[in-house]
Amino acid sequence: MRREFVLDCRGKTLRLGRRTAVMGILNVTPDSFSDGGLFLDPERAVDHALRMVEEGADIIDVGGESTRPGADPIPLQEELRRVLPVIEGLSQRTDVPISIDTYKAEVASRALEAGASIINDISGLHYDPRMGEVAAKYGAPVVVMHIKGTPKTMQASPRYDDLMGEITAYLREGIRRAEEAGLPPEKVIVDPGIGFGKTVEHNLIILQRLDELSSLGRPILIGPSRKSFIGAVLDLQVGDRLYGTLASVAIGVERGAHIVRVHDVKPVREVVDMVDAIMEAGS
Repeated sequence: MRREFVLDCRGKTLRLGRRTAVMGILNVTPDSFSDGGLFLDPERAVDHALRMVEEGADIIDVGGESTRPGADPIPLQEELRRVLPVIEGLSQRTDVPISIDTYKAEVASRALEAGASIINDISGLHYDPRMGEVAAKYGAPVVVMHIKGTPKTMQASPRYDDLMGEITAYLREGIRRAEEAGLPPEKVIVDPGIGFGKTVEHNLIILQRLDELSSLGRPILIGPSRKSFIGAVLDLQVGDRLYGTLASVAIGVERGAHIVRVHDVKPVREVVDMVDAIMEAGS
């Protein structure tokens, strides 16, 4: 069985372990790989988020900058313009924790002021030296993710001598940086970064060996939803990758994932509830 954790998300409690948490993806971007442009209007974005909450999302993850392979960074003010109205509107209409998907400390700070509760940093506190300080100041849990390179360069022939060892070391360094900034280790979630500087084979191995990350002693998040490794295995376009996503989620939960970050909340909620019930049976 997975280790259980109680996460204080700025006054909102997440209990992880016995029940898998579902993080619903809300991209307010014109160019995300799967749903870019669908939720640029803040009102439409909030309505979609509330629909995901009704379908069983435990967290809503709001992102204003695409980090798909090859993506260029966007200006700070543009990212703030996209995310702040959505977070403000959503925080007034739901008690579900909102996470801000950003690697910029200023965006994280403004989002937390607007009502977000969690920081989801794709760089694992490696890009912006102030990110740990922001998390500590607001007492916000932070998702420390592994990435090799940057979104612009990460898929240019990624290589590893020891895939899981290097990911674990990177995540351990992220935990250390959080602690050094004043954020307790109990506030850190780790994410191996499926699709971020990995080949198809790397992603499959990460899911197969996910339980090795339990050595870090922190909740584990995975984000396989609709990603290209599923398309490569099944020869499917983005919009047809639901079943591959569900299979990846199921094996990820069985191998120790506490949180799954997905686009399709309702079917994923049913899958993880079933996997949880099987894992809990007889214990």
